[in-house]
Amino acid sequence: MGKTITIRCKNTGRSHKIPIGYTLEETAELLEINLPHGITSAKVNNKVEGLHFMFFNDKDVEFLDITSPSGMRTYTRSLFFVLYKAVRDLFPQARLRIDTPVSNGYYCTLGNEEKAATEEQIAALKHRMQEIIDANMPFHRVCRPTEEAITRFRTDGLESKAKLLESCGELYTYYYTLGDTADYFYGSLLIRTGQIRLFDLIPYADGLLLRLPDPAHPDRLRPMREQRKMFDVFREQHRWQHILGLSTVGEFNEACAKGHTNDLINVSEALQEKKISRLADRIAGNSDIKVILIAGPSSSGKTTFSKRLAVQLMVCGLHPVPLSLDDYFVNREDTPRLPNGDYDFENVNAMDIPLFNNQINALLRGEEVELPRYNFQTGRSEKSGQRLRLTSSTLLILEGIHALNPELTRDIPNSNKFKIYASALTTILLDDHNYIPTTDNRLLRRIVRDYKYRGYSAQETIRRWPAVREGEECWIFPFQEQADEMVNTALLFELAALRDQALPLLEQVPEHAPEYSEAYRLRKFLGYLRPISLDSLPPTSLLREFLGGSSFRY
Repeated sequence: MGKTITIRCKNTGRSHKIPIGYTLEETAELLEINLPHGITSAKVNNKVEGLHFMFFNDKDVEFLDITSPSGMRTYTRSLFFVLYKAVRDLFPQARLRIDTPVSNGYYCTLGNEEKAATEEQIAALKHRMQEIIDANMPFHRVCRPTEEAITRFRTDGLESKAKLLESCGELYTYYYTLGDTADYFYGSLLIRTGQIRLFDLIPYADGLLLRLPDPAHPDRLRPMREQRKMFDVFREQHRWQHILGLSTVGEFNEACAKGHTNDLINVSEALQEKKISRLADRIAGNSDIKVILIAGPSSSGKTTFSKRLAVQLMVCGLHPVPLSLDDYFVNREDTPRLPNGDYDFENVNAMDIPLFNNQINALLRGEEVELPRYNFQTGRSEKSGQRLRLTSSTLLILEGIHALNPELTRDIPNSNKFKIYASALTTILLDDHNYIPTTDNRLLRRIVRDYKYRGYSAQETIRRWPAVREGEECWIFPFQEQADEMVNTALLFELAALRDQALPLLEQVPEHAPEYSEAYRLRKFLGYLRPISLDSLPPTSLLREFLGGSSFRY
């Protein structure tokens, strides 16, 4: 066998001797690793690598498939490249833009703002993609001097990639080729196109929707989810980006390098404030509205948004009163439990729904009520001594995980409710073929906030994140399209603002920790962004909730 090294394989639970210079693909074959849904990539010393990776010294290894988030990202990026090659083969003048995660797929455009992609074009692209997959073409990973890579991408019309690489300052660049087509991705790809087992491409709005397998059920596509309101919010953000004149990280870095950082911050903040002002006007124009319900996932900025909305409502002559849904928890012993016996505080039935509805309806009838106060130390609901009666100008503002769940407000007349869904929907792209997951935006916010205000390390926050996401999928996302208004709390410049706060925290995650792979991925992604000073952020900025320096009290 010649010179060997030792790898410790998590899949087999054993150590193995393998020839030095073996790739991950060759190692999987040698060890007879057979994952039910194929191998997409692997964690090598807790860092995700493509199957092209070669071993030259001892390592720890865990092979992945699409049931893992990292494996699914590898599969998705590879499918993006296949779509790009199909577009380049059939419509070389088109500019593919992988734009928006929506309806459990990815909305893409072909760069023609004057007319929509036709059903014939989409059918032809799907057919060409299947041909590329059936040909089992190899994805080649190549390393070139960055200036050569920039020249190639600029020649191919991929200006957003050229600008991204120009702004990074790296001497050499790794990119991929598929036949005669080149593309750049900030993560690993598959070895061959034949590993792509399932996809679909369908018309959507004036573009196309790329559909992928469901990680929970890899033999079928993720179910379509109607998200027209969400899609409209993304489109609104794109109009704002048009005003600012940029939509990718390379363009953003270029603008900052030219001294336009303050302009980007000021216009982004003003656009968001204008949105909140118009929303307040809409609410004030309907005298029936007495209860404003605000929901959104973790770190979506609901708290600061509700405070800024309250300010704008006061400008309209109204008197907003915040109510904490946390005070309406049931007594601890009545809290639902998870299968493992732990209390399920995320469950809507952890709320005292009858008490909540009775008190809100009493307030709507003009009666005075004594609000409850939940004692988290004793796990009991207590009387607060705080009494409340609504006047003609009073509005109740309730913000929380279950605010849009119809079960929570089942006895409150719909005419008296106004429902708002707030989330951080990242719309800036790394480049035309590399989107930034909205969950990454929120996770970075939470990492910074948890460290500053809750004493949690980045490792702890990353460890908790899957459970947080699971709760969101169950209790928040199913109701988001029922909102009367959706609000995007993300700011175009915010990832650059979070960068220098988040990076030192991510660097503290030790390599031996399971959370290291996610911390490394976030570090690599943040490295593309040019950092900006926080001095220009106004004290009312939504980002201040996470970065500190807010003029609001929390």
